[in-house]
Amino acid sequence: MEGLSKSRYTAFCQCPKNLWLKVFKPEEATVDAGVEARFESGNEVGDLAMGLFGDYKEAHAEKPDGGLDLAKMVEQTRQWMQDGVENICEASFTYDREHVVENVTLPPDKPWFTKWTESHYCAVDILRKNGDGWDIYEVKSTSFPEFNGNEAKLEKYAPDIAYQKWVLKKCGVKVTGTYLVCLNSDYVRQGDLDLQQLFAVIDMKELVENEYTKVSTRVRRATRLLAKEQEPEMELSEHCMKPYACAFWNYCKRQHGVSSPSVFDIYGGKGRGGFTFNKKLDCYHQGLVTFEDLRQNDIGLIQNMQIEAALTGKVFINPDGIRKFLEKLTYPLYFLDFETMQDAVPQYDGAKVYGQITFQYSLHIKESETAKYEHREFLAPSNGSDPRRPLAEQLCKDIPKNVCTLAYNKMFECGRIRELAALYPDLAPHLLNIADHIVDLIDPFRAGDYYVPAMGGSFSIKSVLPALFPDEPSLNYHNLDERCQNGGDAMTIFPRIKDMEPEEAAASREALLRYCELDTWAMVKVWEKLKEMAK
Repeated sequence: MEGLSKSRYTAFCQCPKNLWLKVFKPEEATVDAGVEARFESGNEVGDLAMGLFGDYKEAHAEKPDGGLDLAKMVEQTRQWMQDGVENICEASFTYDREHVVENVTLPPDKPWFTKWTESHYCAVDILRKNGDGWDIYEVKSTSFPEFNGNEAKLEKYAPDIAYQKWVLKKCGVKVTGTYLVCLNSDYVRQGDLDLQQLFAVIDMKELVENEYTKVSTRVRRATRLLAKEQEPEMELSEHCMKPYACAFWNYCKRQHGVSSPSVFDIYGGKGRGGFTFNKKLDCYHQGLVTFEDLRQNDIGLIQNMQIEAALTGKVFINPDGIRKFLEKLTYPLYFLDFETMQDAVPQYDGAKVYGQITFQYSLHIKESETAKYEHREFLAPSNGSDPRRPLAEQLCKDIPKNVCTLAYNKMFECGRIRELAALYPDLAPHLLNIADHIVDLIDPFRAGDYYVPAMGGSFSIKSVLPALFPDEPSLNYHNLDERCQNGGDAMTIFPRIKDMEPEEAAASREALLRYCELDTWAMVKVWEKLKEMAK
């Protein structure tokens, strides 16, 4: 019988049904658009971490068909351990457990149930020799302050490491230590990459010991679950989003008869008063599932508005509130949008782990009420050089001091500008002046001054724009070049352009420019619509 791996074991720890679906109905998973990018970041971080303790050997072997040859990797690991290799990466282990059941009568098609072997596998990211034993180092691409003892953030990694310890001990390996290796969010690159500063190593001894006592029971339950053809029943609960958002969330909602719109589609809001996932679960367990169920309950201004709009088609407009917002704006108006990439491992001096690297902006300008719109744009060269200084210089040329600038969800743009100011003190006065004069175009929507049913409880520009302009193809992001139709595309395509053929590189840069331009033109159209509604 096929046994468990690290990923299968941790899936079971989060939810038994998660594991069962992962094995028997993987097609039901909804894969987040950012998963591939995070996977690539994880590979990059894992490759770098291999050199953390000096020289190492990496267990790796492939079958003729391209799949991993686990048996050879296990043999490589065994041999290197015998040879006294200090550091073994992807150290591979298989624990085969044989089961024999006597004096039972089973159907002829299930004779294997009287005797079967479970094969449990794990690969240790870094196995490091320590005296007469071995230390386990699990590498994660998450970032963590080097001297932070926050156990709540660490607990989710303990089951993974505990399972590895269990497999190794079953294979006769003396485990002397268990550690988590992650990126140090306090590290700022200056010059060559410093692996000792880039990574934080956290002793997981106590957390892993607490989890280790549960492994045998969980392994037994998980393997029994996989031996069954019947899909397990599980209630929707906190584990659907903890410690990770489950890829089978939409499938399980359907299984429980929950269809959209439902309580789980309600606007979440921000801060302590937000309508959190746990609050939504509480409503669900009270039988408050549909919008009709929720209609008689006062759950918040925006939430009530969303429900009423969805049920009746009502449009909510507060002209006074919109006018108060518009009164904050003065000509000339500058509509600004940034595009960034986010590197797990900092590439440039002054950059931090997962720092936002701003490489592009679009700017629409309206000097007066009667003036035509002017468009300016900046896209850094695609040669791998640091894009931030040339972008900051051009931004200071394109946006004068003391002018009114509009951004959509301005915390992002303001954050990037303040980071640039910290990097370049000579530009700081001008940059900070720009940031101090930014007004947030999302404000009237978050305040409930303008809401239409098609927004669906979301105030992102990608929801507001089609809701306000449903029949204008020029404002439809899906009509852009498929290379770049959203911020995630922009974030991933820019760093890849330097490795493209010239024709593809040129097409990709053009796609980036047109996408970012639509972002600021969308802001222009939203602002015009607000002016119309304020009359």
